[in-house]
Amino acid sequence: MNTPKIRFKGFTDDWEQRKLGDVFKEYSEKHHEELPALTIVQGGGTIFREESDRSLQYDKSNLSGYKMVKKDDFIVHLRSFEGGLEKANSDGIISPAYHTMHGDNVDSRFYYPYFRSYDFINRKLVAHVYGIRDGRSIDIDGMKSIEIPYTSYEEQKTIGDYLDSLDHLITLHQRKCDETKQLKKFMLQKMFPKNGEKNPEIRFEGFTDDWEQRKFGDIASSFEYGLNVAAKEYDGENKYIRITDIDDNTHEFLTDSLTSPDIDLTGADNYKLIEGDILFARTGASVGKSYIYRNSDGLVYYAGFLIRARIKEECDAEFVFQNTLTDRYNKYIAVTSQRSGQPGVNAQEYAEFEIKVPKKEEQTKIGTYFRNLDHLITLHQRKCEKLKELKKFMLQNMFV
Repeated sequence: MNTPKIRFKGFTDDWEQRKLGDVFKEYSEKHHEELPALTIVQGGGTIFREESDRSLQYDKSNLSGYKMVKKDDFIVHLRSFEGGLEKANSDGIISPAYHTMHGDNVDSRFYYPYFRSYDFINRKLVAHVYGIRDGRSIDIDGMKSIEIPYTSYEEQKTIGDYLDSLDHLITLHQRKCDETKQLKKFMLQKMFPKNGEKNPEIRFEGFTDDWEQRKFGDIASSFEYGLNVAAKEYDGENKYIRITDIDDNTHEFLTDSLTSPDIDLTGADNYKLIEGDILFARTGASVGKSYIYRNSDGLVYYAGFLIRARIKEECDAEFVFQNTLTDRYNKYIAVTSQRSGQPGVNAQEYAEFEIKVPKKEEQTKIGTYFRNLDHLITLHQRKCEKLKELKKFMLQNMFV
């Protein structure tokens, strides 16, 4: 088949298969010391080495032997088989150990994802690799003989423009996600009082009363351990949450691989979660990890390596949960969890953790504010992941 499955309107000609060495010509130009020295980052193109003295891994006295590379040309190190070909993000000079290749009438944005693809690296390039496992090298002449897809420059550019737009959207949502995470981190430091203080640095208008210090045990009606039973295939109704089912970063319930408790659930109502219940991991590398149950998560039972805190009505559960995401909480867990064997924190120790608490109305405003930030973070992260999946799908279907 000489045409891709997905194609932009107006392009109907068959694609060709041309040898890499016919599309890209190798060149070697030296004595360009006035250009910045570049370093290669696999999967990330090139960057300026001169941005940090600690990154200087070359002898400046030998720059006359460095090769010039032009922006958008390709670079390959014959001892970096796993890396594929990289693209120069700017004009510069690189180590003579690299080979530089330029193509006339080609759009490098079209070829870059192909040169980094599984099909190219693991199916085509691998045939031209020799040497032992830890010392494999690429046969440059063999690499040049590889047949690669070729279509008109106009179609290459159209595909390149499309991939650029996807990358821009991915970067945009990732940046917004990162910025919102940074905002939340900052506000967690500012909207809860520091040690020795009775008021936070940043506060919602209208609230002036001092905060009170309370223990978790005072604001929770109970701390209880979960079901000590194995998991089975999800039965379509009864969900089972274990430590590994709580996302390390978002603290949300991971629902990709749902399971159910492997037990007759008659009489197990006490292990059902209700709105506002907070779970804590009590042992292992994830000790301290927390999760707040919301009705939208469905019918959920919790497992034995988790401790459930049922928050009293006089306190806002979301506010309490956000306290478990602070540096102060993490420090408490780090100190308290120290054991001779596996790290752990039991229910009594969780109950001893102290937080400062304002009136419930202020708690609710703070909890809602951070919940909205969490929603924005999740929104941008999911959009970013969907765009990455779309790009992956399109790359699989827009190339022959």
